[in-house]
Amino acid sequence: MATNNLYGATSPYQLTDIVNQKFLDIMVNRPIPALESDVFWSITKVYEYRPDLLAYDLYADSRLWWVFAQRNPNVLKDPYFDFITGVQIYIPNSTTLITALGS
Repeated sequence: MATNNLYGATSPYQLTDIVNQKFLDIMVNRPIPALESDVFWSITKVYEYRPDLLAYDLYADSRLWWVFAQRNPNVLKDPYFDFITGVQIYIPNSTTLITALGS
């Protein structure tokens, strides 16, 4: 599985091939490993429907909004509309994320 050159390390599409130099192929998910160092956390009202704000506050990069859905696929089927107050998710620490993203 080769990475494409159009999408950087923070993109959920980095591992997805490009067809005819125009279109994304079927999406290849980027795995975020489950580790004991992950924090089990309950989404608060401040971050409801805003995984981008949480990503910015935790990782200083709002483009990493998608890592919460990748790390919690059984809880966050929709990365925005399932991101509601009281839902409990695992949050990867920044070291884990840097390693997983290869950045």
